[in-house]
Amino acid sequence: MASIIDIKLPRAIAAAFRIPPNDPRRQQLRVLKKLLKKARFTEFGQRYRFDDILLNRYPAKKFQELVPAHNYSKIYNEWWKKTLDGVPDVTWPGKIKYYALSSGTSESASKYIPVTREMLRSNTINYLKQLLTLLNYHEVNRKAITKGFLMLGGATDLKKGKAGWYAGDLSGILAKKRPFWFQTFYKPGGRIAALADWNQKLNEIVEHAKEWDIGYIVGVPAWCQMCMEMVIEHYKLNNIHDIWPNLGFFVHGGVAFEPYKKGFEKLLGKPIVYIENYLSSEGFIGYKTREHAKGMQLILDNNIFFEFIPFDDKNFDSEGNLTDSHEAKMIHEVEEGKEYALIMSTNAGAWRYLIGDTIKFVDLKKSEVVITGRTKHFLSLTGEHLSVENMNKAVELVSEEFNISIPEYTVVGFPYQNFFAHKWYVASNDHTDADIIRKRIDENLRMLNDDYAVERDSALKEVFLEKLPEEKFLQFMQLKEKLGSQHKFPRVMKGKMLEDWNKFLQTGTI
Repeated sequence: MASIIDIKLPRAIAAAFRIPPNDPRRQQLRVLKKLLKKARFTEFGQRYRFDDILLNRYPAKKFQELVPAHNYSKIYNEWWKKTLDGVPDVTWPGKIKYYALSSGTSESASKYIPVTREMLRSNTINYLKQLLTLLNYHEVNRKAITKGFLMLGGATDLKKGKAGWYAGDLSGILAKKRPFWFQTFYKPGGRIAALADWNQKLNEIVEHAKEWDIGYIVGVPAWCQMCMEMVIEHYKLNNIHDIWPNLGFFVHGGVAFEPYKKGFEKLLGKPIVYIENYLSSEGFIGYKTREHAKGMQLILDNNIFFEFIPFDDKNFDSEGNLTDSHEAKMIHEVEEGKEYALIMSTNAGAWRYLIGDTIKFVDLKKSEVVITGRTKHFLSLTGEHLSVENMNKAVELVSEEFNISIPEYTVVGFPYQNFFAHKWYVASNDHTDADIIRKRIDENLRMLNDDYAVERDSALKEVFLEKLPEEKFLQFMQLKEKLGSQHKFPRVMKGKMLEDWNKFLQTGTI
């Protein structure tokens, strides 16, 4: 039976109150109330008076007033850590059976992100909704829609914890819990999917590639590109369509696709449709819903309550940490074109959780966003306010101009001659002069970012660039034990990761 909060006002009544039937604010309030009701008797719900919030005339504002924002360290140490010992009803009803292991792009230790039955159900529903939107695309190979899905994800052979839970890559958990009706379409199959060794997994996929009729490839761009390159080389093909003629879709997420696009296009025999989704370890956040959309549409009606903190000096310090005076906004309070840090409350027991991503609304009416970077991954040594979005675009423009592939890069900021400098490390196996790439990236960033242009003529004295083989980046990730679909190369190097990177470049070890 549907609960009261799920019942929608008739259109005539909604029109009389001038409330759109799918008004984003109404959808989000409905989600918040549903989450609060479900978790009201948990330890977290009792501590932060979820009952009082539900009775308040303005539940969202009361929620923000009573419940503090959490980063991973705070919510793990105070709450989630207990669930690893099997304690039930901590931040979500019942015991946690699965944990997604996520190290992000800078932390050395794995993060244990709770994955609940309700979250898995929500993810499945959202995947189906996304698939249905493909029917609205015009520039597609219709045959591809009914063909196989090659999903390059983490190992489904999960490790078991002492309290009976299982942990691994989210993609591995999702593959292990895939619906029965999906078995026919799912590749590479259960046995290969269970392999933890990525090199072994890719080699097995290559061996079996000729047996499959693939319509979709799903995964992180770097690994999918590597897989296609291996298949093409093994079978001596001109392009990937020689073996998979019905390949029509690439579904990706987690990182911006722009740096990889040129490399992808070189592997194709005909155009394909690129579908972006926004799936994190904490939940399925959004996906591209239409052919020429500028961004991904946030999922506002399926068990994630969103808040948005303006990514500026008032709300974040120079290291990307929240200030005590930060202010969060709801979906109806945001502005188009402004950068926000994303904060979420979910049906996996994350409450006002700062996931670390920064986004920008590109279509307010449709609630469509693009990912602009990470709260910890930006460069502003002198006030240049250089975002990952700026960096990705500069790399994309260079790739297009010189017809080269730059699948990975990272940037370092450091003191230089009493001022400051940036150093870029770019991965490319194409023959192009590194100094030409450096100059064009610098010129592109001047064009894209006014603050950068100003600082390049003052305190940001120099930009350096070192061109490395793509294998170097992969070797480093392997040494860091971050080889796999859930791990992305950091776009900005800082702290311990930078120390290890410098040591690796000098000695080949960490």
